[in-house]
Amino acid sequence: MNQHLFFAAGGGGLADIARSTGETFGFNTQLFVSQVISFCIVAFLLKKFAYDPILQVLEERRTKIAAGLANAEKIKAELANAQVKAQEILNQASLQANKIIEESRTAAAKVGEIERQKAISDASNIIAKAREAGDAELARLKGELRKEFGRLVVAASRNATGNILTLEQHNKLADDAGKQLAA
Repeated sequence: MNQHLFFAAGGGGLADIARSTGETFGFNTQLFVSQVISFCIVAFLLKKFAYDPILQVLEERRTKIAAGLANAEKIKAELANAQVKAQEILNQASLQANKIIEESRTAAAKVGEIERQKAISDASNIIAKAREAGDAELARLKGELRKEFGRLVVAASRNATGNILTLEQHNKLADDAGKQLAA
């Protein structure tokens, strides 16, 4: 207010200079006041309907970004935990697999030993049966040999003695030859 009095007192040339400059450029007080009021109304409307909603959207975005970053950190921590758990599970699975492999080898060795014993037993049975068959064949061949030898003895004695011996004597001679051959 003191400044208005200072300018109005006309003591200095500053008020006169301002007035003359205003008149030169066509300054109109009513127009100036209406433009200031219009500017204030536009500024108020922009602030209320544009600037504040933009600030609110930016704050929401800032909140969402912060939440996203926090979520990303949480997910990163969970991923690290999941990787650690996965590694532990893989290690446990590896240990179990090695244990199962070792048990399988032991079982295979036992089964192999059982099968080897079974094969030895089967081979022994086959050898025993082969011996029995060989002994039976030998006995059969010996029986045939005795019969053949007896027949040859009888034929030879018949040839040597002529038909002097009786059938009974020929049979006795063949039996004696068979007994001597068996001994």
